[in-house]
This record gives sequence, C-alpha cells and structure tokens, in this order.
Amino acid sequence: MKNKYFGYLEKITHSGIQSTIMITFSVISISLMLILGLVLEARFSAVYRDEVIRSTQMLMEQTSESLEDYLISMRQVSDAAYYNAIKEYDISSDNQDIQRSLNLLYEANKESLRSIALYNYYGSLIAAEPVASQKEDPDVTHQDWFVRAMDEMENMHFSTPHIQNLFHDATPRYYWVISLSRMVELTNGGDSGQGVLLVDMDFSGISRLMKKINDENSGQYYYLCDSSGELIYHPRQVQLGDGIGRENNLIAAAYKDGVYDEVFDGENRRVIVSTVSYTGWKLVGVLPDAMFAYGMINLRYFLVMMLILMAMMLVVLNRIVSVRISRPILKLNTSVLEYEAGEKPEIYIGGSQEIRHLGYSIQKSYERIEDLMKTIVWEQNERRKSELDALQSQINPHFLYNALDSITWMIEGEQNDEAAYMVTQLARFFRLSLARGYTVIRVHDELQHAQAYMNIQKVRRKDSYTFRMEVDPAVEEYCAVKLILQPILENAINYGVSGMDDGEITVIGRMEGEDVLLAVKDNGIGIPAEEAALLLTDSNRVHKHGSGVGLVNVNQRIQLLFGRAYGLSIESEPDEGTTVSIRLPAIQFTEENRRLLENGNALDREETISKISREDSDEE
Repeated sequence: MKNKYFGYLEKITHSGIQSTIMITFSVISISLMLILGLVLEARFSAVYRDEVIRSTQMLMEQTSESLEDYLISMRQVSDAAYYNAIKEYDISSDNQDIQRSLNLLYEANKESLRSIALYNYYGSLIAAEPVASQKEDPDVTHQDWFVRAMDEMENMHFSTPHIQNLFHDATPRYYWVISLSRMVELTNGGDSGQGVLLVDMDFSGISRLMKKINDENSGQYYYLCDSSGELIYHPRQVQLGDGIGRENNLIAAAYKDGVYDEVFDGENRRVIVSTVSYTGWKLVGVLPDAMFAYGMINLRYFLVMMLILMAMMLVVLNRIVSVRISRPILKLNTSVLEYEAGEKPEIYIGGSQEIRHLGYSIQKSYERIEDLMKTIVWEQNERRKSELDALQSQINPHFLYNALDSITWMIEGEQNDEAAYMVTQLARFFRLSLARGYTVIRVHDELQHAQAYMNIQKVRRKDSYTFRMEVDPAVEEYCAVKLILQPILENAINYGVSGMDDGEITVIGRMEGEDVLLAVKDNGIGIPAEEAALLLTDSNRVHKHGSGVGLVNVNQRIQLLFGRAYGLSIESEPDEGTTVSIRLPAIQFTEENRRLLENGNALDREETISKISREDSDEE
C-alpha cells in the first residue's frame, strides 16, 4: 500500500512539474512562431508584391521597346518614302519614278506593311503600293488620319486599329491596320504644294506582341491605348466592344508613367503605366489583388510547412529542456517522498546551485528532526517504563506485609505445616512476580502467578469460597502484562465473596476474534452501576480493603503497553456477581516480541502491535 501511495505521489509530482514547464515553453514557442509566421508572411507578401511589380515593369519596358522598334521601323519607311522618293521627283513628270521607289520600299518591308499611298492636298491619289484600285469616293479628306496630318503638319500621327478601307483587294479578307500619316511637300510642275503620305502597317505584329505578354493565367493582363484613351489592343476587346465588360482606359490614359492603386468595379488592383515613345500610346498593366493572393499560396504552404517543422523541433527541444530542468527537482522530490514514506534514503543533492542548496537544507532539517525524534522516543520510553515500574511497585509491598504477618501468626500458633506451605507459595508468588524484571510475560505464567496468590489467600483467610480456572490452552502462549490478575482477584475476594459460604471465583481464558480475553468472575454481592462506572476512572477513591490501588492500576498498565484499544471492562449486577474482563492483543510470546513491546517506540505503540500481529499471522 505504501509503495502504491508513493508511486502515485511521484507520478503526480512528475506530471505536474514537467508538464507545467513543457506547456509553458510550448505556449511561448507557439506564440513566437505564430508571430514570426505572421511577420514573415507580411514581409514576404510585401517583397512578393514588389517583385511582381518590378518584373511587370521590366516586361512592360521590354514590350515598349519592342513596340518602339516596330514603330520606328515604320517611321523609317515613311522617312525613306518622303526624302528618297517624293522630294526627289516632280509628281507631274516623274510619277513613274515615285511609283518605282515606293514599290522598292514596300517589297523591302511588306511583312509589316499593308500599303503605302500618297495623296495631294485635295485628297486625290497620286501613287500607291501595292498597285491596286482605290475604292470609289473614299472621301479621304474627312478621314481622321488625313485631318490630323493636315492640322499638325510637323508631326507624324498614328491612328487606332481599323480595317483597311481605301483599296480593293483580290482576296475577300479584311485587314486590320494602323495608319501612320504625315504632311509632305509636293513638287508639281516646279511649284511647291502640300500632300499626305499614308503608311498602313499590319496590326497583327502589334497584336502578336501583346498576346505574347498576355499569355498568363494569374489574372494580370496588359492593354494598349492612345493618349486620349482609345483602345488599341485589349485581350478582351471583343467583349468590351459588345458591352459585356468595362475597362478604366480613359482614366489610365491620363496617368503618367508609374504604379497606381485603384478600385475598379469593386476590385482592388495595381495599375502600371508606361508611355510608348513617338506615339503617346499608353501600355497599361493591370495586377488585381487576387493575383497577389494566388501567387502567395505556394509561399504560404512553404511557411506552414516550415512552421510545422519548427513546431516539431520545438516540441522535442521543449521536452529535452523540461526534462533537464525538472529532473533534479523530481529526484529531490522522490527522495523526500521516500523519506516521508518511512524509508531512509540519501536526500538527492544535484542540479543547479539553488536546488543543491535546497537539498542540503532538507537533509540537515531531516537529520535534526530525526535526532529530536530519537530524543523524544527515548524520553517517552523511559517515562513509560518509570510509570510501569511505579504502578507495579504499588502492588507488591502491601501484599507482602499481610502475607508475612499471617506467617508470623501461624508460627506463633504452632501451625508449622501451614506456615511452611505459606512460605513456599509466597516464594513461588514472588519468583513469578519478579520474572527477571520483565513486564511482559506469557499468559501461562500470569495464570500460575494467580494460582499461587489464591493458594496463599485461602491459607491466610480460611474463607469458604471455591476457586477454579477455565482456560483454553490456546491462549497460554500469548503475551500478557505481569500482575494483572492478582489485583482483580484481590478485589473479588474483598468486595465479592468475602463472608459467603458458597462463594465462587472463576478465572476464564479464551480467544475472542483476534484478541485474548481473560476474565475474573465471582458470584458475590455485585457492584451498583454508579460505582462500577467509577472503578476504572477514579484513582482517588478510598478503598475499604485490599491493596488500595485497585483496577485503575491494572487498566493503566495494560494501556501504557498495548494502547487504548485494550484494557479492562466491568459487568456487574447487585446480588448476582461481577465479571472483570481483560482484553489483550493476540501476540505470540517470543523473546523478540517481548523486547519490541517493552522497548519499542511508545509513540508508535499501535503500529508496533499491528506489525507483530501480522508477522504472527504470516508464521501461522
């Protein structure tokens, strides 16, 4: 039972300290990891946004350069047609030379050109490549490219994408073109005049370039518009034309080059604007916030996996740290628990300086307590022995005086045989009484002592009572306290059967449960109930006969030796008789048991008796 209790306390202590340390470290570690994760996520998110914007700007710069190269090539075609053909010839006499020069230019750049045409101030066609018939009355003077060229003579003008609508083509196809128009000076018969040079470049080149950078599924897209916001290219141009969607191109056209945050159709997004040189066109990149979140998914997965791995490492580390910190405390606690459980272990001294100091202090305290307990136990044992000796010394002198006085009268009355018998029984009585100075004797010896006493009393008093013993032989080998029957027998004679002709005194001995029961029964006058209640409690009562110490003495000696669970009990009825019972623990009489009972710790008397009883039961 003690081991189970000790193991339970150790388990609770071990669980308490180590769990507290581990839970504390784990809570702190997890909190720090969560904070670190949030900080890293915010930091990586910002870095990722900046990196995406930077890479988008670089892509847009490269696209702008490609668009500029494409447009510069078209400008070079326009310059070559103007300076190498138109200004060199007179349209009235050298028309064929102009046509031939335009043809050479077209053939050299036909992969990106759709047509080259020269018109006079009134909108009449002068020359065109490839050679084709003009559609009937195209009214070019009212078309946007012609009007802008004539209004802003010093600039080149690029139109928005449109279907080529000036010349008949043998194929049924329609071609999307971007027109580059400029005002040119014409020489006609030596006179100087004005005209418009029109270069239609194939829009498919720009379309391919824009489709290439829009080939992503992350949500970002790019479109091209002119300075007034007219769309040149948009990946959803058909849907926008049909009114299915909207674009913020009019606002974006007013932006200068840079990065802008805007909210459009309830969606937060980043807008990057880059201006294409020579044209005023705006290349616009749109990056929705959802794209950033989508791009952060893999990073978040990485962070989560990293935090999980860190958490697993921290659990192991917390376990190691908690065990390292708690082990000295647990060892110290274990040694203290063992000490409290009755063991005598060395108090654990180890660990940090504070724990070692605590171990030293506990060890010194226990050593001091043990010394004090030994002193107290020794003092208690000596006191108990003194009390037993004092109580026992109250019995013998008075009886001895009476017995010797009776022997003296017998000798004077020449009753020599009776005097000799009296001396023999008295010697036997005191031989048993001395019992080599022991307090604990066998029940058998105490019965012999009682028999010798009754023999002396019958001779001395010459009463007509009878005495017998009804003792179970099984009880005779158990332990008893010396001189417990004699005072009871003396009371039975003096207060019970004295003066009766048919008086009977019986000593009974038997087992009752796990106890030994000895009883002195008489058929005398009995004791009133109120007086019987005082016999074991009032030691100051004045007795009419007998030793004068009575039953209180016997009861105290039994309880001093065996504890308060044992002692005397009295049952009496007037004119019926009295029975005084003695209850003793059933302890086999051995030298070791006698020594334990007489010299054992008086403070642990009940534990000592219980231990002896268990050992006796195991032997049986």
